[in-house]
Amino acid sequence: MFTPRPIGFVSSPYKISREIPKGFGVKHEAEGSLEILPEFELGLTDIEGFSHLIVLWEFDRSGNFELIGTPPTDDRPHGVFATRSPRRPNPIGLTVVEFQRRDGPTLYVRGVDMLDRTPILDIKPYLSNVPAEKLRRGWMTEAESRKSQMS
Repeated sequence: MFTPRPIGFVSSPYKISREIPKGFGVKHEAEGSLEILPEFELGLTDIEGFSHLIVLWEFDRSGNFELIGTPPTDDRPHGVFATRSPRRPNPIGLTVVEFQRRDGPTLYVRGVDMLDRTPILDIKPYLSNVPAEKLRRGWMTEAESRKSQMS
């Protein structure tokens, strides 16, 4: 088992969880920055060529975990591993952001859905070879259909 340590912190417009947009059709377009600690800045070498980044981060304010929960996007319970719930056995979050620019140890990004001062565990370039037509959205497809029928 390893003990994670932050490589930096998120600068975000969101100070409390309820400010973060949630639900069907939500587009995360908030701008923010990834403030990388000086000892890890060298690791940003050549990152400028990528359009999107995967950010692994810690749900540092989430509390205890639940294996079953009802997400805000559905009225039915689902297993934690089939949701994006912050209440996880290992409080690790993953967000894909659009990379805008770099200024030294600071990466300016669009698409943040994390709270301000969230610890960043890792950054990876986004590289996907899964065609959009092969992606499946699981229970969310059914829940979206039920919601649209009720409207």
